[in-house]
Amino acid sequence: MEALAIGEVARRVGVRPSTLRYYESVGLLPPPARVHGHRRYDSSIFTLLAILRMAQSAGFSVAEMHMLMHGFSQETPASERWQQLARQKLQEIEELIAHAQQTKYILERLLRCECLRLEDCVQ
Repeated sequence: MEALAIGEVARRVGVRPSTLRYYESVGLLPPPARVHGHRRYDSSIFTLLAILRMAQSAGFSVAEMHMLMHGFSQETPASERWQQLARQKLQEIEELIAHAQQTKYILERLLRCECLRLEDCVQ
């Protein structure tokens, strides 16, 4: 089994080594083996990082990613974990979209504004 240095893992994944150290510090990644004080990862780290990257791409926060990885019993299937978190995240996204649409409507209205005084705009 190949033992990879933090810089090599970071390079292959396309993140900074500090990202890996941060993920470790918040419990998203298990502490790696150490050789002469240096972190050494086995290839299983790439699977964990792919899961975290997918969760991050879906908009999950660090706390939500922690819940995904550690907030369920070991017997809970991955599909159930994703579905529970995705339902919650989807509701948040729908609220964000509604807010963005309202903001867009107001901005479009302001672009058509021909008021001479600001006070007239709110009537």
